[in-house]
Amino acid sequence: MDSDFTRTDTIVCTCAYLNSVGKTTKNKRKVEQWTEGIDIMLAIDISQSMQIEDFQPNRLEAAKNVARDFIKGRLQDRIGIVVFSGDAFSLAPLTTDYDLLNAYLNDISFDMIESRGTAIGSALAVVTNRMRESESKSKVCILLSDGDNTAGNIDPITSAELAAAYEIKMYTIVVGQEGMVPFGKDYFGRPNMVENTIDESTMRKIAKIGSGEFFRVTDNEALKNVFSRIDQYERAEIKETRFKDTADYYFIYLQWALAFFILWIFLKSSFLSNILQD
Repeated sequence: MDSDFTRTDTIVCTCAYLNSVGKTTKNKRKVEQWTEGIDIMLAIDISQSMQIEDFQPNRLEAAKNVARDFIKGRLQDRIGIVVFSGDAFSLAPLTTDYDLLNAYLNDISFDMIESRGTAIGSALAVVTNRMRESESKSKVCILLSDGDNTAGNIDPITSAELAAAYEIKMYTIVVGQEGMVPFGKDYFGRPNMVENTIDESTMRKIAKIGSGEFFRVTDNEALKNVFSRIDQYERAEIKETRFKDTADYYFIYLQWALAFFILWIFLKSSFLSNILQD
């Protein structure tokens, strides 16, 4: 009788244990992996001159369109955005969240910065500040403007030298045509023609200091080709940390093992076992 009591206690305790551990354990596991990528900052001019309509629909919108295509073609690259006119600020930090970057691009407008002018030196300073702690083997700044530095307290060449000291490669793109260009419309809906001049010298020097390349584009297609060309440059390894759901199946196997053990205990004292012994 004591033996039966002990066997019953064992079965009850085992069933209780099975009930407590019978569910699959789920948790999040931290995974670190190395992926190919490059750190890129897009510095986009939003000064009033970027409203000129020698690009369709204007210089700024054309720049935003090719920036979207550029971001779409990248994979595992960290990209950030700086905007500037009379001042400069970081619109988006370096990130691989491309949906967020596209949302920021959609929000870019001429009234984001009140002060007028084109502060190229300030833009490069903000880019450098954002990228100076980057551990990527390849850091790139793509600076897009109409070329004239007319504002800011920082000289563009000094800012370029500082960026180069942090090993930031600089590609400069001057957009716009020279001569008479359309800028807005008159009372009758006809385009206003204004005289436009472009100074390439500063942007050329920045590209040279930054061991990059200077580009001059005068229409949408040329601008698209420039971004496609930059898209082909080398990539560097970056470390990416992800969290993914994992499932522990240990308790499932344990459950089956204990179930078979309980079945063996029942069969050991059953009628069938007595027949086999006889």
